[in-house]
Amino acid sequence: MRADRSRRWPRRWRGSADKALLRAPARHPRGGVVEAVAAGVRFGPDASSLAERALSEIILHHYPQSPVSEKVRVGLGLKGLAWRSVKIPRLPPKPDLVPLTGGYRLTPVMQVGADVYCDSMCILREIERRHPEPTFFPGGGVGLPFGLARWTDGPLFKQCIAVVFGAEAQDLPPDFAADRGRLYFGPDFSLARLEGELEHALVQVRAQLAWFDERLTARDFVLGSAPGLPDALAYYLAWFLRGRYAGGPALLAEFPALEAWEARVRAIGHGEVSDMEAGDALEVALASAPEPARAAPDGLAAGSEVAVSTDVDDGTEPVVGRLERLDLEEIAIARVDPRVGEVVVHFPRVGYRIQ
Repeated sequence: MRADRSRRWPRRWRGSADKALLRAPARHPRGGVVEAVAAGVRFGPDASSLAERALSEIILHHYPQSPVSEKVRVGLGLKGLAWRSVKIPRLPPKPDLVPLTGGYRLTPVMQVGADVYCDSMCILREIERRHPEPTFFPGGGVGLPFGLARWTDGPLFKQCIAVVFGAEAQDLPPDFAADRGRLYFGPDFSLARLEGELEHALVQVRAQLAWFDERLTARDFVLGSAPGLPDALAYYLAWFLRGRYAGGPALLAEFPALEAWEARVRAIGHGEVSDMEAGDALEVALASAPEPARAAPDGLAAGSEVAVSTDVDDGTEPVVGRLERLDLEEIAIARVDPRVGEVVVHFPRVGYRIQ
């Protein structure tokens, strides 16, 4: 039995009653459903429970072409979850996302009420915590996939991007190339250099795809007979190469076991998805309270003003707030914005710097 399959967003808002419920706590800060009802807002027989569920459902802020978002979408599919989809711009500015994140610009971002999760590994870990069945770690492989992610999301992903950028150098929109080039290759990024090194990048990617092909020769999924987190970590790279590199289908066809596995993962899908407007997501945050901190800060005083940034110079501005949690896995800071009230923004510890 899949966990929490009974929790569903409606296909569309049921009407003005539901929207009124979400707005009412703005007059009763952090009051939630009980105070809204006390204020005289009237609902149908199931409107209150619908709105309560609305405040605790997964909202993914993403755009369809984002490869890292595809990793998370596959993770949601592996869990069989219902979730809300908020489309965001591919390039800054992102005015309806900044109130939630405080300026974090990478994609995707997951929101649950007034808790905001940045970086795909932080997102996937939180999905596993909230929805432990079916597990991301069939066969007891907890821990190791996060180490695997440092390869698939680091050197291998960068080499896949080098292939796409090198092959499509003449056709990439200049603003997109400049933005993503800085993000992935640093301030000295050169599109001409990537174009000149395309064959080398292809050799590197081909050799590493062969590792996956060898692994998948005798099993349906990376960890065995059941899909898990490593499948999401690998699948999004195949998805990216197939969809964004003209030579991608031919490249992947060189690896029959990998290509058959790719079809199996694709068939799992993304769970049950329904669209949501960005403004409604901000209202959900305003009507919610963050979860209580699950651990005391380690090494810094709770309530300290801190700035969190990636540990590489990718042009991302630090996010500033009040320290709520700091441990081996997570950094969480509280911040306030007029459009969403108080939110807690979560980052993974690995790959991020706190000052």
